[in-house]
Amino acid sequence: MIPRSFTKSKNFLAFLFLGVTALLLFGANLLLGSVHIPVEKVIDIIFGANGTESTIKFIILDSRLPSALTALLAGGSLAVCGLMMQSAFRNPLAGPSVLGVNSGASLGVALVMLLWGGTFRGSTMGVEGISAVMSGAFAGAMCVMGIILVLSNILRNPITLIIAGMMIGYLVSSIITILNFEATAQGIQGYVMWGMGSFGGQTRETVIPFAIITCAGLAFSLLLVKSLDLLLLGEDYAKNLGLNLTLTRNLLLVATGILSAVTTAYCGPVSFLGLAVPHITRLFFPTDLHRILMPACILMGGVIALLCNLLCLLPESGVLPLNAVTPLIGAPVIIWVILKSRK
Repeated sequence: MIPRSFTKSKNFLAFLFLGVTALLLFGANLLLGSVHIPVEKVIDIIFGANGTESTIKFIILDSRLPSALTALLAGGSLAVCGLMMQSAFRNPLAGPSVLGVNSGASLGVALVMLLWGGTFRGSTMGVEGISAVMSGAFAGAMCVMGIILVLSNILRNPITLIIAGMMIGYLVSSIITILNFEATAQGIQGYVMWGMGSFGGQTRETVIPFAIITCAGLAFSLLLVKSLDLLLLGEDYAKNLGLNLTLTRNLLLVATGILSAVTTAYCGPVSFLGLAVPHITRLFFPTDLHRILMPACILMGGVIALLCNLLCLLPESGVLPLNAVTPLIGAPVIIWVILKSRK
């Protein structure tokens, strides 16, 4: 039997490693980009020193810093969504996209972009346009979330609920395909760009509401760790201990819906992070206790998202789409999970 003191010290070292790695990657996201900026100038701008060129200050404070913050928070949010879904449904392949929430957000964006003809990038779209796109994504995601909540009270079997979520996703995809026939070329291009995913395109003004909603959603999720631990013991045992299964499932769906909705609205339908990060986290923290796994997933999700954002910035010819990078990390993890389950 492994001593508890050894386990605690190992968890502490793992948290310390993730924290230091997150700080280093966050700094690297501020330093690297298409424009070379010396380290000392970046430090001066971050700490508010005067005399720095306005162009460089704009690049750091209005582009790189919001992008790094978005990656950190979005990665943590998607990882927590994946952890809650995998624990609630006791399925290692459950994730925030399985219930159709991402599809609902995509439908909201499609209605704005394909019918209105807007684009997502701030350079070609005003503040009103960006707000409309994000509002559409959030409204679409929450509409699907409402349908899932109603179905969760009808379909008691978690597997059946997952299948229902997948069918909603297919239905939404069909509607989006139909909308493409009525859209302008500009609208289709904007929607395709949004669908590739990106942590960039944010400013100091737009990242503030994202940070507030995300932090509130993460705090709410942390309150559910005890219920998640009870669910792992089995539904009958959890019910005998006084856990309200219907209420718990609804709270988990609301937390997942809010976090995945706001993340999808701001960053697009980011693939694989919510599915793969919980499994990567368990390699560092071999435990089933959610009071350890939940904060660990937040850190791990932020680290991997910052790494993906950094990889997107490496090509000198331009910025890679986020969904071209995330499968490079997520897909091998999922294949490993499938092979492990088979054994």
